[in-house]
Amino acid sequence: MPTPPYWDRAVAYLSGADTVLADLIARYPERLQRRGDSFRTLVRAIVGQQISIRAADRIWARLEAILPELSPKGLIALEESRLGGAGLSRLKIGYLRDLSRYYLDRRITDAYWQGRSLADICQELRQIRGIGPWTVEMFAIFHLHEPDVFSASDIGLQKVVGRLYFQKPLLPKAELESFARRWQPFRTVAAWYLWRHLDPEPVIY
Repeated sequence: MPTPPYWDRAVAYLSGADTVLADLIARYPERLQRRGDSFRTLVRAIVGQQISIRAADRIWARLEAILPELSPKGLIALEESRLGGAGLSRLKIGYLRDLSRYYLDRRITDAYWQGRSLADICQELRQIRGIGPWTVEMFAIFHLHEPDVFSASDIGLQKVVGRLYFQKPLLPKAELESFARRWQPFRTVAAWYLWRHLDPEPVIY
């Protein structure tokens, strides 16, 4: 699973610019990695919508147990009762099936997303039911490896930045969006280390 080519430059820049991030970077040796499958990344992001990472991990483990070879065709063929038994809500099951049909109808492979602007990709993904700004941001970070994406609506980031920088339980979205500008042009890397501090294992979508 490849690491973004800008990672070392980003780490050096952020370590010199932010003492809190410098400590996190020194503490956690892992790096952002790609699963290598755009469909899998989007499914994982939909599973993780509006729930904690730990809850999403539990549902994901159950989904992998009943569908080891995750694919659009396999997901559509799986009975709704089995998807519900994995912990997915009826709404998310509908989202996943819509995504699967979108991939099948257009015969999408990972190459489909390559060489396109982030704005173009975001506009297309937002047309798929169940994919909103947060899911697009996860795709941009974890599959496209865009260097400067930050999800101010992510509750985990709101919590960890509030605690580490402000001694607050949570930093509101608008304040976080403004605060995160200090990490440009490598907000993706800053977000990854902040998530890493929150969770016992590196986050991979």
